[in-house]
Amino acid sequence: MERTGSSMTYSIIGRDRDRGEIGCAVQSKFPGVSSIVLHARGGVGAVTTQGFADPCAAAKILDLIERGAKADEAVTIAVRDLDGVSERQFGVMAMHGEGVGHTGAAMDDWNGFAACIPGKECIVGGNALSGETVLTAMIEAFEATSELRLPDRLIAALRAGRDAGGELRGEQAAGLLVVKEEGGYGGLSDRMVDIQIYDHESPIEELARCFKLHRMSYFPSDPDKMVPIEDDTADFLKTLLQRQGHETSDGGEWTEADTDGLARFMGEANYDNRIHYDGRIDSEVLDDLRRRHG
Repeated sequence: MERTGSSMTYSIIGRDRDRGEIGCAVQSKFPGVSSIVLHARGGVGAVTTQGFADPCAAAKILDLIERGAKADEAVTIAVRDLDGVSERQFGVMAMHGEGVGHTGAAMDDWNGFAACIPGKECIVGGNALSGETVLTAMIEAFEATSELRLPDRLIAALRAGRDAGGELRGEQAAGLLVVKEEGGYGGLSDRMVDIQIYDHESPIEELARCFKLHRMSYFPSDPDKMVPIEDDTADFLKTLLQRQGHETSDGGEWTEADTDGLARFMGEANYDNRIHYDGRIDSEVLDDLRRRHG
């Protein structure tokens, strides 16, 4: 079977069992790497496939896990008769159990370090790396950010790997995939986050920027980050609404009509999931509006 180009890469799979989320992230000097490397299924698990990547084998591993196999069993079965297995690398994690990895024997002869290393609620893997510290730094970053949401922790791990030396060839593309059963748009799919940076000078930072935008539009408000609309906040929002062509009430008080106008504006500006009708506003939305509109 003819093999296409290899993805010299570092990646991570991470899990948040309390929220029922699992996801993976990748960076590589290979364009469009995310669509090749990252695979995940809500309530089942996640797989990364790199080196001479094999998305079909990744799907098979997820099928086996969904049918009841443990991650190590699924990898053993999937690679048993796999063509070119010595040049393929897999990271695998189910919703329960330890993460496991496979690094083909021939990859030890490639330029740079290659391995998969499990951590607490994560597994990292890479090849053509500057050294093992790339992977250990990723694990440390993931484990040190347990107070954050899973996508932020995965991005933090990529940054740590980059800062520890990263891939020998440099940077070009990155991706982030996080799934949860019925966690996607409108509860109609499992894809909470699916962001692919095809080609960029700073792909990890672009990934972080795009996730910030995604979170603002798709994730609901944090109840602990709501602030009352009064005083300077009310003045700012009324001025903004007037500039955008919405009518506002006279005086300094914030009224129900103002709330309705703000809701219309927020819908137009893609803050749909953060609209509230109780005289409060999401502080992240407020900060974003101040940054965008002064």
